Amino acid sequence: MNRGFSRWGLDAQRLSASNRLTMKFNRIQLVLALFFTVTITPAYAVNKDLVELQAQVTQLQQQMTQMKQSFDERMGVMKNLLEQNTDAANKVTAAINGLQASINKQEQDRAGQVDQISGQIQALNDTMDELKVRLAKLNKQFEDISSAQQSMAAQQAQAQQQAQAMAQAPPPDVLYNNALRDYNGGKNDLAVQEFNDYIKFYPNTDLAGNAYFYLAEVQFKAGDYAKAVANYDLVLQNFPSGNKAATAQLKKGYALLELGKEDEGTQELKHVIQRYPRSNEAAQARERLRKVAPPTPKSH
Repeated sequence: MNRGFSRWGLDAQRLSASNRLTMKFNRIQLVLALFFTVTITPAYAVNKDLVELQAQVTQLQQQMTQMKQSFDERMGVMKNLLEQNTDAANKVTAAINGLQASINKQEQDRAGQVDQISGQIQALNDTMDELKVRLAKLNKQFEDISSAQQSMAAQQAQAQQQAQAMAQAPPPDVLYNNALRDYNGGKNDLAVQEFNDYIKFYPNTDLAGNAYFYLAEVQFKAGDYAKAVANYDLVLQNFPSGNKAATAQLKKGYALLELGKEDEGTQELKHVIQRYPRSNEAAQARERLRKVAPPTPKSH
């Protein structure tokens, strides 16, 4: 479009130059006519040079007239071309303006579409995040349910095994009496198995505390003092009011002393004296404490 306007300006300059040249030709013709009238007429017959000069001037006038005609024709063509170029430039300008308007509209529409698509994408991302959170919760619930089902299945299997074992187990008094008979008869291995079976089948009965105690007694006699302390503790913790509680605490003190833990052992013996002051176990505890305590130095 700028090139069309530049060409139109050049054509306008050329037209202005043509008008100025035409005016200059007319002035030259007028000056020559006056010159011939004033100077040439009195000496026409005698001055051959003037005649030749007049002929040259005439020829020059003819050439100038031809040049003017040619120039006018060219200027007419140029004027026509100028008008055509002007129309074409106007059409091109209108087309460019229309194209620019179309491009602007398309850009606006595209910007609106991009904003709309961006909003839709953001909404989809938000929905996806929400779905991920829900899926994570569902997975956690599924894992919890699966774990609970497995735990229930294991508990059911264990209960079934216990029920089957209970159905096959001998009565509690028979099992305990057999274990006690074998213990008193020196059959420690068989007695340990029977006491363990009693604890397995009847863990909540009062005699279960006695079973723990006799297991500890077997371990104490075998020199396994650490396991003996553990079973004495089970008697004291689970059956503190049982008939073996005082003896269990006394023997626990003995076992700790055998392990070289004198402070803990003496502390257990003192607890026996405090809790059961008139019992045989308290008397045994005092006797053992006298052996453990260092002799008191005599005063002079």
